[in-house]
Amino acid sequence: MQTIDLVRVAVALVAGYLLGGIPFGIIVPRLIGGPDPRTIGSGRTGGANVSRAVGFRWAAVSGLLDVAKAAVAVLIVIAIGGDQVAQVAAALAAVVGHSRSPFIGFHGGRGVAPATGGALIIAPLILAVIFPIFVIVIAVTRIASLGSLAATLIGGVAMVIWTVVAPLPPIYFVYGVGVPGLIWLFHVDNIQRLLSGQERRVGRSDKPGPTAGQAADGSH
Repeated sequence: MQTIDLVRVAVALVAGYLLGGIPFGIIVPRLIGGPDPRTIGSGRTGGANVSRAVGFRWAAVSGLLDVAKAAVAVLIVIAIGGDQVAQVAAALAAVVGHSRSPFIGFHGGRGVAPATGGALIIAPLILAVIFPIFVIVIAVTRIASLGSLAATLIGGVAMVIWTVVAPLPPIYFVYGVGVPGLIWLFHVDNIQRLLSGQERRVGRSDKPGPTAGQAADGSH
């Protein structure tokens, strides 16, 4: 039984990482003849930067696909009989794969979309906490990265509390700590710009240019 569990966790890690690494933020713009988002903004492939490249509508398509790839990774693990440990492993691996994709030189987005997809399957009720915070913070500040950071932090705290006070598997504690930890790590440059008051606000656009990769971004 122990060997089977380890095998399933290994499968979960590989499946989550490879599915998470699919760069829909590049694929979608390319399919519609738009610019590569890596040539504008921060060069990231997440929703905010894709929006700058091809507009909100196609960024939404890309973002939903990024959500789906983590959800699918967890569903695959469930289909092969993986327990909560394997499911959480798949979800966390998808976040890492999204931000450090093996298909585009270990670059990518910030991990928010796949983290949402993992939560959608593992703990969907937590989205009722995360989504309103995300929307409200962005509506008030017009800073996408601040919305992502606030929502993941509070969502993580809620997950940890939920694990402690409710009869949930202890592995959910790992998810509640791991997701905010990864996303804050992948937002470290955004955090530096927030502290210096130089972070980009929603609605600003960039034209492709050789130095555009140095610009600020709140991509997901």
